[in-house]
Amino acid sequence: MLGSGRESDPGPGDDAAGERPRCSAKGCRAAATTDLSWRNPTLHAAGRVKHWLACDEHDEHLADFLARRGFLLDRGPLAAGGD
Repeated sequence: MLGSGRESDPGPGDDAAGERPRCSAKGCRAAATTDLSWRNPTLHAAGRVKHWLACDEHDEHLADFLARRGFLLDRGPLAAGGD
């Protein structure tokens, strides 16, 4: 149920042009509503920020997963257009 490797920079969760970004939870196809910015400080330089997108159902679960590991940097609504 955790991120499916679809985190990316730029345009995380985009499956096709014009389609709303989807949740990063494994197997979830729901539209994303939240942007979770994160970094693993052991692996990523301070300037590197990765993103997982979450639907309303998986928002708490994914944020908690990242926060428990000290990876979560920011959590906010997904910008209009998925930017």
